[in-house]
Amino acid sequence: MLDLSSLKKAINSFSRAVAVFNQKRGGNAPQDELETVKAGVIQNFEFTYELCWKFMKRWLEHNIGATYVDGITRQELFRYAAENKLITDVQKWMDYHRARNMTSHTYDEARAEEIAAVLPDFGTDIKALLLELERRNVDDD
Repeated sequence: MLDLSSLKKAINSFSRAVAVFNQKRGGNAPQDELETVKAGVIQNFEFTYELCWKFMKRWLEHNIGATYVDGITRQELFRYAAENKLITDVQKWMDYHRARNMTSHTYDEARAEEIAAVLPDFGTDIKALLLELERRNVDDD
């Protein structure tokens, strides 16, 4: 059985950060405050994305076998996750992967906006992943 508590905390933190960002963006927040909050949202995205794919891999290792997932590419991992109904859209998860890779490069506003564009779908998809992991997280004892 997987301990999903760290994933739950990350998803909650991401959701709160997005809510604050949306609130600031909808109000009259100073630009520097808005940029600081956006940077925090992107950092939450990075961390949450990393946990998501690692939990997909752990679930697959536990349920279909480590030999199937050791050394595979991220696209193959997402394909296996979709085949096993943990996620529904491999391409969206590859888009999240590309966005995550962008975060490791020099920060600029255009890149931040590109990353911010995937955040609404990401928020929906990570909650769906967590629900599916919770539903299928069984103890083998």
